Amino acid sequence: MFASVSSRSANAYRKVAAETSIPDADPHRLVELLYDGLLSAVGAARSALGRGDIRAKCEHISTAVRIIDEGLTSGLNLETGGEIAANLKRLYDYCNMRLTTANARNDDALLAEVIEIITPLALAWKQIRGAGAPTGFPQ
Repeated sequence: MFASVSSRSANAYRKVAAETSIPDADPHRLVELLYDGLLSAVGAARSALGRGDIRAKCEHISTAVRIIDEGLTSGLNLETGGEIAANLKRLYDYCNMRLTTANARNDDALLAEVIEIITPLALAWKQIRGAGAPTGFPQ
């Protein structure tokens, strides 16, 4: 389902939120870090919007969009990932659309919607490691 996640995701995460040392992280952990970074960026955008800091809101939304584009979406392998990868791509594209609209309209509800969409994915991804990843997932 995922292409060479290691190099692309590591580079994307380093660019947008290099607070954690990840050079030796396995592909599963890299996706986990991307989800965490995405949720953190959207949460920070909501906080910035709430205090009227439009510049910071824009920066955080830009970070979230980059995490989706350069990390999560670019790591999908649509050929081998089948329906799951295709559905994730559509979901990521939708989230990017909502983030862009939220940025243009200063709409906190759209930012909250992205968090509601991504949180279950992030939680499920964390649980996969303990249960053993199904075929097609990086381990």
